[in-house]
Amino acid sequence: MGVAQQINEQIQKREEWVLRRQKGIPNNKRLFVLTCMDERVNIEEVLGLQPGDAHIFRNAGGLVTDDVIRSAALTTNFFGTKEIIVVNHTECGMMLKSGEEIVEALEAALGVDLTRIPLDPSLPELALKDPKAIERWFRTFESVDEITVAQVELLRNHPLIPKDVTVTGYIYEVETGRLRRPFEILSQRVNSHAEMAGNT
Repeated sequence: MGVAQQINEQIQKREEWVLRRQKGIPNNKRLFVLTCMDERVNIEEVLGLQPGDAHIFRNAGGLVTDDVIRSAALTTNFFGTKEIIVVNHTECGMMLKSGEEIVEALEAALGVDLTRIPLDPSLPELALKDPKAIERWFRTFESVDEITVAQVELLRNHPLIPKDVTVTGYIYEVETGRLRRPFEILSQRVNSHAEMAGNT
């Protein structure tokens, strides 16, 4: 291969990378990932992703919010995405306090009434006026297994997500650095000496 041909191929690859939205080129794996903003979740490593492989959305808890739906609807309907993976994780900060506790702490610390503050400054009409709705907006949870299943169902059943898009959920165990399926905790299934002795 000549030098000019190599240069032209590099230019072509760069053009496709830079202009991939204009050219209708999907991400490499046609994948949208929803996960937590927690720095312990190295989502690229755990899913084996390289730059360009996926659209990755992070928020507190890795939860389906209006902005997740907005982004997922765009990528699945216009950018060629065919698969969604939700990854929640153990020891998540969203399990530490209830929504009520978070609201009380914020209002005390900032001296504000959260029912009077627009949650999206660019769309003040979306403000929540009900104190209980504000508490729910923070989306705290108690079980990472239950919340993972719930996020998958929210995406599968949303009318803006095409029915042919595959949606799967996993849990990243910060204690092992590995993924598992919801409610499949291997350490709870491993036999102990006492259990094995009792079965003989």
